[in-house]
Amino acid sequence: MKDHRLASLRIYNQQIYKPEFKQPEEVVKYMVAMQAQDYAGAKWAIGLRMQNVGENAIEQAITDGKILRTHLLRPTWHFVSPQDIRWVLTLTAPRIHAASAAMNKKFELNNTLFNESNNVLANALQGNKQLTRPELVDVFQRAEIATDDLRFTLLLMRAELDQVICSGARAGRQFTYALLDDRAPATVPLKHEEALTKLAHGYFDSRGPATVHDFATWAGLTVADATTGLENVKAELINEVIDGKTYWMPNNTDIMLPKNPKAYLLPMYDEFAIAYKHRDALVNPQYLKQARHVIFEQSIVVDDQVVGTWKRSIKKVTADITLNLFGKLNKTQMKAVEMAMERYKKFLF
Repeated sequence: MKDHRLASLRIYNQQIYKPEFKQPEEVVKYMVAMQAQDYAGAKWAIGLRMQNVGENAIEQAITDGKILRTHLLRPTWHFVSPQDIRWVLTLTAPRIHAASAAMNKKFELNNTLFNESNNVLANALQGNKQLTRPELVDVFQRAEIATDDLRFTLLLMRAELDQVICSGARAGRQFTYALLDDRAPATVPLKHEEALTKLAHGYFDSRGPATVHDFATWAGLTVADATTGLENVKAELINEVIDGKTYWMPNNTDIMLPKNPKAYLLPMYDEFAIAYKHRDALVNPQYLKQARHVIFEQSIVVDDQVVGTWKRSIKKVTADITLNLFGKLNKTQMKAVEMAMERYKKFLF
């Protein structure tokens, strides 16, 4: 398998080429979790993997609680399904707690205070209330819990990891928090190995070809735990060794990939880049130096390879898109990029 085909199969399995899904929540369920700290870009990451959808439909799914946004995995903000949020948090929160210990100590946060702040949040949000961050600052201040420096952010993230709160509907442009019990159904707890197996299944199906180290990096797991998950799903996958690394993927290598140039405008932190430890296969080899920060930039992909970056400027009824191509494209490739630009504008408006 050539590196280019590695990227092509990832484009296919990530539902970017020939997307099958019609509902936003179906995309998130398939992907298990999608990085989402760049909120506008994360909505486009969902739209990119759907058939003919507008941004408003994705915002509505978030408002309705069909998609939740919280901290998990590495951790950072992610979109996740209400059906999956609890077992993913149970699996990944312990390592996040360990990684956060020094920061919590610096700001004099301990389990006693976290328990108190969790109770304060639970009382403030009961009855299906959804409050903004400024409103929650007031809640903590009335309870005489300090929110200076990073303490407020750390208190909220701990409450997310403890499965007390998650995202609510937006209030105008402001984000809100709600009780997880009000937004996600109670589910049967999974044993540790069961959760590892379920996460591995979702990861390799949606992001293969990938290595066990890719999986561990994406999920924030130890390599030992990632290996356990992979071992339990190997029978359903195929593998190929490239440059001494074993890549695992669903058994669909006979898929017909496009012969004509295809182009996509990817948001920053898209799973096409963020989901792997090593990302050279995603970039046209002659542009590796220019694309060294590919996960942090909005990328132009042509023929399944990053060939540039892009920026947007939103107007009332349209968007201006500025391209930064790393090299020259031929007329057919440029036409594909123009079609990708129109698709993004249609998504917005």
